[in-house]
Amino acid sequence: MEKPRLNVVTLGVTDFARAVRFYQALGFERRLKATGDDIAFFDGGGMVIGLFRWDMLAEDAQVPLDPRPQAFRGITLAQMCRTDEEVDDLMARALKAGATLLKQAQDTHFGGYSGYFADPDGHPWEAVRAPGFEFTADNRVLLPD
Repeated sequence: MEKPRLNVVTLGVTDFARAVRFYQALGFERRLKATGDDIAFFDGGGMVIGLFRWDMLAEDAQVPLDPRPQAFRGITLAQMCRTDEEVDDLMARALKAGATLLKQAQDTHFGGYSGYFADPDGHPWEAVRAPGFEFTADNRVLLPD
């Protein structure tokens, strides 16, 4: 049996153009543009971030379109950073691009540094530096044993 892997995270978005602009402003590169204005794919550094119109994603997954969740959805996305300064920079770029501040970056109980923001559709992101993680030359995270 093949080892399981997560290759793609697809986010439902209500305003496709706004979402594309937001993720580009964060520095993600849009690829495979032949998909047009229904779905966008971004290079997420070892995985793919997909943006799909909310109603089309619900239909594709055969889940009810309504009610749309307004509270915590039980999932966050994260970008691991090497330094506290990288966390602060990511938070600043996200807010400038239109994110909503959820939690100001601060020291954590586990010896790290972390803050949260939400993209324009409310998907929460964590910008985090956590002790014990290492990075490859191309910024991929190495998970310790």
